[in-house]
Amino acid sequence: MDHTWSMQISDVATVTVTIPHALLVDMDRREKNRSKFVAGAVKRELERLRREEFLASLDDPHPESLASADQGLNDWAASLPVEDGESLLEVTAGSAVHWVPGEGWRIG
Repeated sequence: MDHTWSMQISDVATVTVTIPHALLVDMDRREKNRSKFVAGAVKRELERLRREEFLASLDDPHPESLASADQGLNDWAASLPVEDGESLLEVTAGSAVHWVPGEGWRIG
């Protein structure tokens, strides 16, 4: 089995999955390397789920992140080593936001 398309052979695991025959036929029409196709589909789905989880966390952040939000962006940036803070963000760009309990992030 050729897994050189994206990873070393030592970085892979063999799994057995059960899918509807129609999906297999459709997949085989589009890609000869099933492993590559399935790995790509799983990667995209995991990225989509991470995005959904991130967006949900914006509506209901972890309590520990509220302290960071209260600290403010300028204080946070000032707490970073000088070379990191300046390269990570421009504190004068964008809009100020604040957390409103029960409502979420608000601009202003």
